[in-house]
Amino acid sequence: MKAVDIVGTAFRNAFRSRLRTSLTVLAIFIGAFTLSLTNGLGTGINQYIDDTVASVGVDDVMTVTKASETAPTDGGPAEYDPNQIAADGPPGSTVSALNDDDIDTIAGIDGVLSVLPTKSVMTDYVQYDDGTRYQLSMAQFVPGMKVELAAGEQVDLDADEAQLVLPESYLEPLGLGTADDAVGQTVTLAVTDATGTRTTTDAIVVGVAEPGLITMGGAIPNDALTETLYDLQAAGAPESKPTQYAQASVWFDADAGEEETQALQDRLEAAGYTGSTLEDQLGTITSVIDAIVLVLNGFAVIALIAAGIGIVNTLFMAVQERTREVGLMKAMGLSSARVFSLFSIEAVVIGLAGSALGVLAAIGVGELVGSVSGSLLANLPGLTLIAFDPVSVAVVVLSVMAIAFLAGTLPALRAARQDPISSLRYE
Repeated sequence: MKAVDIVGTAFRNAFRSRLRTSLTVLAIFIGAFTLSLTNGLGTGINQYIDDTVASVGVDDVMTVTKASETAPTDGGPAEYDPNQIAADGPPGSTVSALNDDDIDTIAGIDGVLSVLPTKSVMTDYVQYDDGTRYQLSMAQFVPGMKVELAAGEQVDLDADEAQLVLPESYLEPLGLGTADDAVGQTVTLAVTDATGTRTTTDAIVVGVAEPGLITMGGAIPNDALTETLYDLQAAGAPESKPTQYAQASVWFDADAGEEETQALQDRLEAAGYTGSTLEDQLGTITSVIDAIVLVLNGFAVIALIAAGIGIVNTLFMAVQERTREVGLMKAMGLSSARVFSLFSIEAVVIGLAGSALGVLAAIGVGELVGSVSGSLLANLPGLTLIAFDPVSVAVVVLSVMAIAFLAGTLPALRAARQDPISSLRYE
């Protein structure tokens, strides 16, 4: 019997007992469906987080601030520190300011590739076409970051013209119309200098940022706009006053491994600074999601183990029912290896049928949930609650087929070891 004949015979024999095989396929279907759906849920949420994480930072950039020496130790108020300045975070949050000497010190620490100080810019308002003025904060943006855009493009950090990406929530109040209408428009930004004089400058809106679960606050300026606003804000300040920065972005070798990254953070701490990586800021969120998906996958694996037991039972029954048939095939010269292959392929066929149906049903449910959840999750644009990665789908199908093959090994071995004479006498 040729290999093609064995495969064809296995396909036919797999559904000889339709009711028993259908119940086994149903058990596999449940496991494959659950596993595909939970993987799709994890893929969808992680894809959304990966997209929005790019607006918070990049893997090889560490945010460095100066360790505070005036933090309260008993829950009481902190002592006043003239070197503290406003920081990104909740209203009123402050950090100890960095100066040029600190930047030089950080740059000299082993493991630091480059340092970019963050210039703190406080805008008074943003205005469009002599309309109503609204408060607007500026967020730091470093190379490698991206924000989810409703329209337009990311700011060009190297451009000579002042650019910014405006949050979508500002379009209607400013009278900019739709996101597409806002791109290319010019808005006016105001700052107050060291003498108390308010001055303004213009910037071009190159993009409109969508709201997200994890996103930086305020508008995204390019370097040209940041420098302009900072210079206007610093105008009139005494020359003796040192330049102060809220924080610094430190580039390091992220591929060196967790131990090297932790060693760099320890060296920064020893020098009086605090270094925070992107993983430090967001690791808890992704860990919780991965843990939930892992638990859900555990239930799917239990269902697949139960299905595997069903395959063992189905094939043991098939071997017993076809004892005389197996004996006849072996008496006609069919080798034990061919008999083993025949029953093993039957198990794989059952696994393929159940996993394929389970994956297709999961994709259908995912599409249905996506259409229904679109309105419920309108505040999280860009989120596909259940997304299916072709590689993950293929892994699920192949894994279930592998489990089916392993489950069919014992019955197949029993059939392969049968004595043809005894089998032909079996009643």
